[in-house]
Order: sequence, then structure tokens, then C-alpha cells
Amino acid sequence: MEQPTYTAPLIIQRADPYIYKHIDGFYYFTASVPAYNLIEIRRARTIEGLAHAAPRTVWRKHESGPMSQLIWAPEIHFINDKWYIYFAAAETTAFDDNGMFQHRMFCIECANPDPMVSEEDWIERGQIETEIDSFSLDATTFELNDNLYYVWAQKDPDIKGNSNLYISEMENPWTLKTKPVMISKPEYDWETKIFWVNEGPAVIHRNGKLFLTYSASATDENYAMGMLSIDDTTDLLDASNWSKSATPVFQSDLKHHQYGPGHNSFTVAEDGQTDLMVYHCRNYTDIKGDPLYDPNRHTLVKAFTWNNDGTPNFGKPVPYNYE
Repeated sequence: MEQPTYTAPLIIQRADPYIYKHIDGFYYFTASVPAYNLIEIRRARTIEGLAHAAPRTVWRKHESGPMSQLIWAPEIHFINDKWYIYFAAAETTAFDDNGMFQHRMFCIECANPDPMVSEEDWIERGQIETEIDSFSLDATTFELNDNLYYVWAQKDPDIKGNSNLYISEMENPWTLKTKPVMISKPEYDWETKIFWVNEGPAVIHRNGKLFLTYSASATDENYAMGMLSIDDTTDLLDASNWSKSATPVFQSDLKHHQYGPGHNSFTVAEDGQTDLMVYHCRNYTDIKGDPLYDPNRHTLVKAFTWNNDGTPNFGKPVPYNYE
């Protein structure tokens, strides 16, 4: 079967992209906007349609306080017949004593079946508290056996690096139920380029396993994706049950000028069968200043296949076919 292909990049200047295909047949898209000042959603019947769909702002940053700066990496989820968006925000752009941004994780909720009707339909559920009050971001959720799980990136002051990956079961979509369990920390050479980072987790469930991809290293051409896996019949909250790939599963392709692919999510193609990976990437390396403030991380979507052993094969980043 021929795999679908999409315009590349699909949506310009949208980093940390997340696409969710709902039971109503629509694709819903959200991502970090370059100004980091609001959360927007767009929807369309097709993946290509998202490129031209009008975005609807559903939440704006506060004038002051913990949700007033650097709104990063929103994800939209549909849980128990309500919509939820998880995102990270900070009170200041200044660094803390560890030289880190000061983000914490937050959640907003919409009970309206149509999440794009108005901003007033979205209510704030507040900060998602963890055991450590430290830099935290990039939350995602997934369900398994009627249990809701939360996976995120966070700094532990006692562990070298910027962020590790944690998992917890949830009491409800904005409250953790169990003690956070660290399932990965930066340790390999490709995870520790300039910055020691594990972030941007995404989960896909296939072939009796959960595959958890994540992004590592600095957000320039060193950015690359790793992967953890676990049998879906084992205890997800036992770190020893998770297996970690020693090598990247998706990384820069210098030949085709694709640099720093990462912060991915998963969805399914219009045929309802073909698995798609959504990610951001740049096509140049000459970045002026902090890469986080360079707006040209664009959203791309590519189909991927599965190896004979049941693991995903993401291939290489898609060369740009439209600029």
C-alpha cells in the first residue's frame, strides 16, 4: 500500500506540534506559536486541510503570575467526554538558581463538544502538581486498561541535566494519583549535546507494546529523538519494566538539510490505518542567538512503518517540498 505524503513543511513556524484525530472525523491541531503568548486550535477534515484552516485562539496568557510568560507546547486531548489542553508556562523569562527556565505545567478544560466555539468555554484547572517544585513541561496523557497516565519532563535538582522523563497515574485529568516514577534521564552522548535533556514525550500503542518517543539535547541540529518501550501487560509504574534504545530513532539528515527533528506526536492518516508522526524541524543551522527564539521550526507530518519485530521504523526526516 502506497503511503500518503503531505506538503513539507505542512505548517510554518509551529513548533512542538500535536495533531489529534477525533471521533467526529476532524483533525485538531495545536502547537507553540512564535510569540509564546496564547494557545490556538485549528481543525480540518484532512491533514493537508490543517495548513489552510483558520486558527481559533482558545486561551491567552495572563498579564502577570505563573501563567504569564513563555506558553510552550500545548497538547489537546479528549478524556471522559471533555477536552483538555496541557501546556507549560512561566511567571518570568528569567532563569532560576539552576540556570533553568521556570516553567510549570497547567491544564485547561472545555465541556463543550465543539472546543473551538469560544474562549469562554475553556476553564482553568490550574497547575498540575508533582513532588518537586521545579522546571517542568511537555506533558502528555494516554489511557491503558481504563487507567489514565501522565508523562512529562522535569528537572530534579539532584540529577545532572535539564530534564528527565516521569510517569504517574492520574486521579483525574489535572491531578496525579501516584508517586512520580522516573523512566529516563539523559545519559548517552546523543542525549547530552550542549544540554542534558529528555523532553517532549509521545506515546503510541501497537503490537502489545507501548512505545514512548522523546527528544534529547539542545534544540538546534543536535536535537534528536529517542525511544522507550514496555509490554502493555506489565506495570507501567515500575521503571525497570521500561527498555530504552541506546541510539536515536530519528535525527538530523544533513544531506537533505533537515536539522533538529523532534518534539513529535502521533496520529493516523485519512485511511484510518496508516500511522503518522508529527514533528518539527528546521532546514538551516545558522541560528542567531537562542534557538528557542528562532521561529522557523516548522510542522511536518510523515507516514512511518513497522519492523518485523513490532517496533516502529521512523526512517528519515522528510525533505522540504514547498518553501
